[in-house]
Amino acid sequence: MSEDDLFTNEGSARFFTVIHMFQRSALVNMGYIADHEGLARWNPSEAKESIDILTTLQDKTAGNLHSTEEQMLRGVISELQMQFVRAPEVKRQQEEAEKESEIIKEAFSNPRDGPAEVMASDNEEE
Repeated sequence: MSEDDLFTNEGSARFFTVIHMFQRSALVNMGYIADHEGLARWNPSEAKESIDILTTLQDKTAGNLHSTEEQMLRGVISELQMQFVRAPEVKRQQEEAEKESEIIKEAFSNPRDGPAEVMASDNEEE
């Protein structure tokens, strides 16, 4: 099987549909992409489970995959593992951005109560 045949082969295409399902599940549960309702999730145990399932698939299919399939599966697992390590920091940054967004929304909905900068004082000449 050549690289060009990878996704024209029905078995390979279905195998990578399964891989993609677990990859997407991991990314959703790490908060990198929104779920089907458009909401961000944070469930690291579910994300880890998806990565572990992919690793199990890699182990169980060893010797039965084309080299390109093996490389792609290894790449997906490796990338997910790196994203898993980074996920807590990304979550913290997202939470900070959400808090800042709420402050800005509040400033526009209640401008008298929102933060303000003094642009000029009464003592300055214009």
